[in-house]
Amino acid sequence: MKKLILSLAVLVAAGIGAWFVWRPAPMAPDVAFTTIEGKTFSMQDLRGKVVLVKFWATSCVTCVKQMPDTIQAYQQYAPEGYEAIAVAMNYDPPNYVLNFAETRKLPFPVALDTKGDIARAFGDVRLTPTAFLIDKHGRIIKRYLGEYDRAEFHAAVEKALAAG
Repeated sequence: MKKLILSLAVLVAAGIGAWFVWRPAPMAPDVAFTTIEGKTFSMQDLRGKVVLVKFWATSCVTCVKQMPDTIQAYQQYAPEGYEAIAVAMNYDPPNYVLNFAETRKLPFPVALDTKGDIARAFGDVRLTPTAFLIDKHGRIIKRYLGEYDRAEFHAAVEKALAAG
């Protein structure tokens, strides 16, 4: 009887482990973005690209510190089908966001989430920086909160760009 219980426990543990390893990645919500220039596009419009959706605020020290890396990654990978979207949190004054984007010459779209709808759609994001790396099929393949390992990030982007 003990062997049967032990065998069942091992099977259940293996099954749970397999589910965590092979479960499908969640789909990114099909939200609409409105940029500081007034352009509108959706996640659906970005299918076929590897996308970084980065929630940030001008008052977030880590966000400001990471922005040069975000710019560098965008410039490096955009020719290969990479897109970055900086989503300003709803509490960030639009004129601060516009000033930041203009003075730092952000090369990627900067969206205003004035009602917090985008943050809610991505799991009620409240902490910044929070970023989601999304594959060409619209699946969230990685979530980043706060500081991140740059080499691991670049490896994840390159792997996603190389995938079909």
